[in-house]
Amino acid sequence: MPLPAPGSNDTPVAELWASLPEDLIRLVSSRVLAGNLLDYVRFRSVRSSWRSATASPCGRGVVEPRFHPRRWMMLPEGHGLHPGHPHLRGYIRFLNLDTGTVVRAHLPLLSDHCVVDSVDGLLVLLRGQDSAVRLVHPFTGDIVELPPLASVLPHLGLLDSLPAPHRIKRLAESICASASFSGGAITVMLALHEANHIAFTTPLDQQWTVSTWRYPPGCPSPLSFQGKLYTVNRVGLSGESEFTGEWESFGDIQVFQIDPPVNDGMGSGSKLQLPKLIATLPEGNLNIPMGLVECDSEILVVGYKDWGMRHFAVFELTDLIQQRYIPITSIEGNTLFISERSLSVVPKALPTPMGDSVVCLEPIQHNLVHQQLNSGTWSPATDDCSLYGPASAGTKGKYSESTY
Repeated sequence: MPLPAPGSNDTPVAELWASLPEDLIRLVSSRVLAGNLLDYVRFRSVRSSWRSATASPCGRGVVEPRFHPRRWMMLPEGHGLHPGHPHLRGYIRFLNLDTGTVVRAHLPLLSDHCVVDSVDGLLVLLRGQDSAVRLVHPFTGDIVELPPLASVLPHLGLLDSLPAPHRIKRLAESICASASFSGGAITVMLALHEANHIAFTTPLDQQWTVSTWRYPPGCPSPLSFQGKLYTVNRVGLSGESEFTGEWESFGDIQVFQIDPPVNDGMGSGSKLQLPKLIATLPEGNLNIPMGLVECDSEILVVGYKDWGMRHFAVFELTDLIQQRYIPITSIEGNTLFISERSLSVVPKALPTPMGDSVVCLEPIQHNLVHQQLNSGTWSPATDDCSLYGPASAGTKGKYSESTY
């Protein structure tokens, strides 16, 4: 069939698109969905036949992982407008870390809930009034109800002298959430960093179950990745691992994997296994671990190589598992933001791409700085900006084009 002339109103192209077989529509839609949930929503809105041939994310947004809004991050509004502020009228902005696209979503729950973490783009919300926990899809509005967080308090013995609401608030200040989805069942794990315990539950449970063991205090906040939690830990002065009990040389960096709970086989429910040691980085390769970050579906171990905190080193966890201890200097042009919650951002999502670099708060003045991995060069990451106001002239000079 000849192609229609450009600008022709009498075109068969629309009819051809409308007559696509359903199996082809589903194939194309699955490719679109693999990239970006909102592109999938737009695809379904083009034609009614496409919409009827594909599954709606509404009602399935939480329980089906394919509809999770991965790589979407909630943006702070600034100017004191916290999520749920009356001036925002229930709206909040989200940034796509792969494309730089910014969208607004209406989340009226934020009027009396706070966001304590996100997992696969799903928001973990906590209501201060009764400590109710909810897993919420920001774009479809789907909600999964979880037991109140207050049910963990009797098992922790944390800050017993304080009223329960204050203890819950303290716990909620540092939480890392992980969720696994299998056969329609949902299991949520929370790393309670204030108490160094793991709590888990399902939507069918009445309360959270708390781990009988603790992960080491003082280590960076755990990372959630593909339904599991990962934590990095330096072997203590005694040389004895917190988990394995084996004697290790001082200074080794250990990475542990925490799997979702399994049935205990005794009819009394599920339980968490001890964390599994999956990789060890020998002493001298990384002196100060800053944490773990997901980048291009890989886990990276990031930290300072020296005690003076002048040189970053980045290792791929897969390399460490295979006992290859060579730091990488290329992360495909991405930028790593390292803090209490770390993330990776692709170049086109940033107004000024920095490429193969790490952005962090320098330890003295707390100014935002970034280091190029291949050259070790430090420079300011923003103009005259720090965590506590304008950057001081002395610090700007210290970190401007400095390689130490």
